[in-house]
Amino acid sequence: MQVWIQSYNKLLKGLKEHFGIILVTGPTGSGKTTTLYGALNELRNVEDKVITVEDPVEYRMNLIQQVQVNPKVGLSFADALRSILRQDPDKIMIGEIRDQETLEIAIKAALTGHMVISTLHTNDSISAIPRMVDMGIENYLISGALVAIQAQRLVRKICNKCKVIEKIPSSTLEELENFIPENSVFYKGKGCKECNDTGYMGREMICEVLNVTEELSSLIAKGAPKDAMLEQATKDVFIGIFENGIQKALDGITSIEEVLRVAKG
Repeated sequence: MQVWIQSYNKLLKGLKEHFGIILVTGPTGSGKTTTLYGALNELRNVEDKVITVEDPVEYRMNLIQQVQVNPKVGLSFADALRSILRQDPDKIMIGEIRDQETLEIAIKAALTGHMVISTLHTNDSISAIPRMVDMGIENYLISGALVAIQAQRLVRKICNKCKVIEKIPSSTLEELENFIPENSVFYKGKGCKECNDTGYMGREMICEVLNVTEELSSLIAKGAPKDAMLEQATKDVFIGIFENGIQKALDGITSIEEVLRVAKG
């Protein structure tokens, strides 16, 4: 199974849980909101009450109650979330977790039978766990509430009108030898009028999805260091964002240069 399909299926698995919190992380402009709306599209149905708290409401969706925050009149994320919980929702989307108060309410909602999806600013999925601890949430609460974390970036897609095989420097191939099979072929766009001589046309998401297994949940509850959690995640077949990007370069979707620019580090 291709790496990107595995990541997609992991997120779908998390969304099928009846309660808990799913986080989407990444820098500004990495497509987090689009992912949240894609998740909402999976969650919405006529049986469940789905409510969102957003700033701003970017897309209007049927079967969903969407609330626009307005700090000027005292309607912050936390205030709106408290009000929403009194309306007996089944699933909640919070546009962004910006402060301890909002995170506390989201975690408590997840622990009391609600499915919560939201975004958090961290560079990778594992880092979201110590970030929540730094924001003042107890480890045992995080371990009990957390279902999955997706970290993502956007890479430019190779222009299909001028795609050619790229000769990769031997130094780069040596750097990637643990990630690619022998005799791997990579591509690039040489530039044409269709792509304004950039070699790229459109963008594609690369991501990593961390599902919280029982073993990982136990480590979180104990306050284990990040390295220990990553080691356990690897045992649980965790596929990092860099590996996901490499696979998309091997598939000819993006260039190896673009993956190294966006995901290496």
